[in-house]
Amino acid sequence: MSRPVIETTPAPAATRVLTYAEALNEALREEMRRDPRVFVMGEDVAVWGGGGVFGVTRGLVEEFGPQRVRDTPISEEAIAALAVGAAVAGARPVAEFMYADFMGLAMEPIVNQAAKIRYMFGGKASVPVVFRAQEGAGRGNAAQHSQSLEAWFCHIPGLKVAVPSTPADAKGLLVSAIRDENPVVFLEHKILYNTKGPVPAGDVAIPMGVADCKRAGRHATFVGVHTMVHKALAAAETLAAEGIDLEVIDPRTLVPFDLDAVVASVRKTGRLVVGHEAYERCGIGAEIIAQVIAAAFDALDAPPLRVCGENVPIPYNARLEAAALPQAEDIAAAVRQVVA
Repeated sequence: MSRPVIETTPAPAATRVLTYAEALNEALREEMRRDPRVFVMGEDVAVWGGGGVFGVTRGLVEEFGPQRVRDTPISEEAIAALAVGAAVAGARPVAEFMYADFMGLAMEPIVNQAAKIRYMFGGKASVPVVFRAQEGAGRGNAAQHSQSLEAWFCHIPGLKVAVPSTPADAKGLLVSAIRDENPVVFLEHKILYNTKGPVPAGDVAIPMGVADCKRAGRHATFVGVHTMVHKALAAAETLAAEGIDLEVIDPRTLVPFDLDAVVASVRKTGRLVVGHEAYERCGIGAEIIAQVIAAAFDALDAPPLRVCGENVPIPYNARLEAAALPQAEDIAAAVRQVVA
């Protein structure tokens, strides 16, 4: 029997408003205070611009010193390989990649080492490493700095993949990722860093593999990654004026994936739309739809649809970039189609 979607609502008295970047910074700071094995490494995480190109590590080197907040050479493969070695040796590194696009240079240590060591040693070796990176488009960073590559990592057994869309989820999932005994690819979105939201104070670890219902609805289910959650919420307001009630599910982690929560929603609404900024071809949306069809084909009243990025390199020009990315109106159009 499918269980209901789990909704998380922090207690108002313990909640502050933080930006997405501030929430990540707080998670790093609190975990470094709690566990001396945790350290941060990456390009310019200590000194450049006061804590990385997006400011997530701001102030950490002043509190914890250069031994635990380490600037590295410009070598993604070296960053990943050193982080894997440190994790196997007993540390808990958080390795930052300036852009997810650059992680292609680090795939050997991530895919062939981090993802497989625990399995190959029969569980006797752990690899508690977090690979942090930001992905996504919307800032005019062009083809080499704007991709959403989560499907790469979801394909590899042994890697967990987190994709938080809100400040509270960013903090809670990063805490869980740092404490996990397995390697976690923690993908943030560059457009979300300055967004604000309520974040509970204190120890707020969010378990991996637990989806969140961002908006309850009756007529269709939307499952989205990163910015697509926010675009779906905007689309839901437009659709509500037309009498269409859209439920918005944020998986929060893609590996593990909370299929039960999505199936429970689809059994209620009978319709499914999945969205992500990543290229449509071989994207995670197709995998989500395949899993739902296998688990709940009888519940579907219409063929599921994808709302995804175009299969083209991300353009630099602002209008072309917007045209290559799925927008709120695209989500609304897909929902109208499945409801019709």
